[in-house]
Amino acid sequence: MSKAISQVPLAVNEPVNSYVPGSPEVKSLIDTYKKMWAEKVEIPMIINGKEVKTDKKVQLQSPQDHAHDFGFYYQGGMQHVDDAINAALAAKEAWNALGWEQRAAIFLKAADLLAGPYRDVINAATMIGQSKNVHQAEIDSACEFIDFLRFNVEFMTEMYSEQPVSDNGIWNRVEYRPLEGFCFAVTPFNFTAISGNLPTCMAMLGNVVVWKPSDKQVYSAKVIMDVLTEAGLPAGVINMIFTDGKETAEKVLAHKDFAGLHFTGSTKVFQGMWKMIGDNIHNYRTYPRIVGETGGKDFVIAHPSANVEAVATALVRGAFEYQGQKCSAASRAYIPKSLWADVKKVMEAQMATIKIGSPEDPSNFVNAVIDKNSFEKCKGYITRANESSEATVVIGGTCDDSKGWFVHPTVIETTNPQYESMVEEIFGPILSVFVYEDAEWKETLKLVDSSSPYSLTGSVFSQDRYAIAEAYKALENASGNFYINDKPTGAVVGQQPFGGGRASGTNDKAGSKMNLLRWTSVRSVKETFVSPKDYKYPYLG
Repeated sequence: MSKAISQVPLAVNEPVNSYVPGSPEVKSLIDTYKKMWAEKVEIPMIINGKEVKTDKKVQLQSPQDHAHDFGFYYQGGMQHVDDAINAALAAKEAWNALGWEQRAAIFLKAADLLAGPYRDVINAATMIGQSKNVHQAEIDSACEFIDFLRFNVEFMTEMYSEQPVSDNGIWNRVEYRPLEGFCFAVTPFNFTAISGNLPTCMAMLGNVVVWKPSDKQVYSAKVIMDVLTEAGLPAGVINMIFTDGKETAEKVLAHKDFAGLHFTGSTKVFQGMWKMIGDNIHNYRTYPRIVGETGGKDFVIAHPSANVEAVATALVRGAFEYQGQKCSAASRAYIPKSLWADVKKVMEAQMATIKIGSPEDPSNFVNAVIDKNSFEKCKGYITRANESSEATVVIGGTCDDSKGWFVHPTVIETTNPQYESMVEEIFGPILSVFVYEDAEWKETLKLVDSSSPYSLTGSVFSQDRYAIAEAYKALENASGNFYINDKPTGAVVGQQPFGGGRASGTNDKAGSKMNLLRWTSVRSVKETFVSPKDYKYPYLG
């Protein structure tokens, strides 16, 4: 054990490479992309630190070119789930016993590996497998994941240092134990950083993890495991499996040693898993921790005093970066009648310059949606809007699946604030706009709050401080992350802790100390230096 009270390196946000045309960093990244694009990658599961291969190979296809085969992963079965659980539990004692400084060093090293030799690799894997452009890959798979690792180490040490006061003759202290059992991380396709953070933040605190990444994100998941292995993560601490989602959940959530679920994905799936946990509650050794972030129907509301260019730019960026496949993406907008014509004009001018295509060309702002199902879903909303008497496609509306799953940025204007695309989560590059009468600002605030079951992110645009304060209060439960005169996307670790309530999740704020507390079990310790020798208190005389 350490004989010192260690101070970790100060966490600062990783600088974002700009990738300006002709820069060395863009040349290096695109060269790496082309090299990895031409290769055939083989991706095994990782259980107890070993590569696990099966006789079932699943071909990997890139969203921007669904005819291109860039490799395969090995799909596992329920025996592999059992193996992963057993490996985690077998690793638990030694991992728990390791000093926190030793655990911290592993994840700080992983951050430096990502910032250095693995930066192009994890960005390129994200570009190929998840169709992110150079900027979106950089801010996600490199910078945000690096930030999670470094800031979580700092948050961990701050948490450990928070201790109770002590009275005369006694010493009070608390220790932050890992959960008793194993944890289960279920991660999405759309953010490599989330896929890295969910298992690592639990492991950092001494927990052992079974990790099931999305089958659309296995390439960058492989890179994450490569980095953690090189950083010195012991075998069995994090076990990565590629297995059927429903069957895996049923097996994991029925295990007596299941201790915690860290989830990002759909509301329906999370609710189903919560029900499974409830149905199995009598089986568990302890009450499991349940943390989930489950999507949104994120809003932008503009006051009549808002700046037109600022609103238009926020909508274009907020709705169409990464093809709207962010749980925080601007998906519904409420624009006053006095501004709408000008806002639309600016949006039309900006969107006319947007290039669409493969991430291999860094000048492409919009890339492909993740798969055929997403493409067909988006196409359906556009088709129905074209046929509806309540909606009009005013910008975009083009879809092309001849080579990749490309949906062009689309703006739907509707006269019905309850129209399907205004209230349903689409997860694609489709923005719906409801134009309200300027005099109905207060009523529209109520509409924003009541129109969606979600409560993740939202924005208000106004130059009137009274209007901002009014929206701030009226929408206090409508979003977990609230933005004033900015787009509702782009939360930064350590700056804007991320998460929402209602149907958007448990609001446990990834990128903050609040989240880490969920993966600890606190023990209070009172030590009395001179113990009483008689039962009688003074009042007994």
